[in-house]
Amino acid sequence: MREMISMVVVLTVLSAFSGGLLATVRSSTQDQIENQVLKFQKAPAIKAILSDVSNDPLQDRFKLTTDGVEDTFFVGKQDGKATSVAFETKGKGFEGAIGLMVGIDLETDTIIGVRVTTHSETPGVGSRAKDDPSFAAQFEGQSLENGFSVKSDDGAIDALSGATITSKGVCIAATKAQELYVKLKPEITNQITNLAN
Repeated sequence: MREMISMVVVLTVLSAFSGGLLATVRSSTQDQIENQVLKFQKAPAIKAILSDVSNDPLQDRFKLTTDGVEDTFFVGKQDGKATSVAFETKGKGFEGAIGLMVGIDLETDTIIGVRVTTHSETPGVGSRAKDDPSFAAQFEGQSLENGFSVKSDDGAIDALSGATITSKGVCIAATKAQELYVKLKPEITNQITNLAN
């Protein structure tokens, strides 16, 4: 009985030590991980969407938390005035989550561009959502008044051949972006005003 108690005590101490060590490593590397994700996943999409801005959207950014989820918003400016904002949402594809960076014109509330940031879709099939510029171009100029869906679901988006589920996942992410933007527009406007000061 004594041996069992001492085994439990030793295992408890080892578990607590290991857990503490893992928590320390995680917290000390969290900023580095976030910077790498920004640099290699989000930055190329932001630069493609907000290509005609006069500022660096990666520097002019802010975070908002909604329903326990923190989102980062990247602001595009022309001649010192904020004209657009980009942020990432996710939709469910065939193999998992699809990250979608969505850029929105602040005056017209229309999409200026979308780019897939992350996915685990089938190479050469679903992965074309990221690689095929004509697929992403379908979202440009679309109003945020309606949701987004593929033509087989009575929408306006042509699904990628052989990758309907992936295409629907991108549409879900675009619809989530629309809903988030509409919900947070007053806060987004307020944060942009604070950035200008």
